[in-house]
Amino acid sequence: MSGADAFAAGARPGETAGHPLDNPVRSSLTGPHARFAECRGRLLRYPPEVSPWLALPDDPEAGDWTDAAALAGPGGTVTIAAFREPPPDDWKVVFHAEGVQLVDETVAAAPDPEAVRLGPADVPEMLELVERTRPGPFAKRTVELGTYLGIRRSGVLVAMAGERLNPPGWSEISGVCTDESVRGQGLAGRLVRAVAHDIRERGDIPFLHAAASNTNAVRLYTSLGFRLRRRTAFLSALAPRRPVPADRH
Repeated sequence: MSGADAFAAGARPGETAGHPLDNPVRSSLTGPHARFAECRGRLLRYPPEVSPWLALPDDPEAGDWTDAAALAGPGGTVTIAAFREPPPDDWKVVFHAEGVQLVDETVAAAPDPEAVRLGPADVPEMLELVERTRPGPFAKRTVELGTYLGIRRSGVLVAMAGERLNPPGWSEISGVCTDESVRGQGLAGRLVRAVAHDIRERGDIPFLHAAASNTNAVRLYTSLGFRLRRRTAFLSALAPRRPVPADRH
């Protein structure tokens, strides 16, 4: 089930009770990214080839975790971003990282003359750069989530940044990476400012997430004019290997 069908199944625009950034994956999938939404019960997720993120309700119940297990399959993995609700005891956490959520306060957003817009034809190059630099989850269709900009040197893609989550009124800058051969030249900062410019031009506010342990990235983003909004967490967990009810749609 996807897109508008998700709303008929119980997910509604603006349903997140607090700020859109409090549960940003859900805010995105019940808002501007509704076209990507796959639904089971109260759960929403992106297609795995777009993004690994699963969106829980603000107040997850036992049945929601049952639906998460059904989506994952027995022993499968779910990945949850910027959400602190722990899984039940019969789930096994295989990855956990403390994170920070930063929002635009004084970013000097501006186009970059060297940046080029990247699209589906550039995905093989983008995936190669991601493999070398490990900026975080990036799949074959992630480029569909928003604008991606890159910088090439001698015809080779060496740096990029783009957009991922899109809660109403906000757009997340993500996929920020530079090849080791060009680090220290300020390319990441230039691309972040360029993506931020595109976001502001359509009336949204830039924000981003980073691992709290990635102090170099956090230092860069704060130097560009982002401020800490809140601390959060990211996790991946293995579903229990128990049978799951066949239909809870």
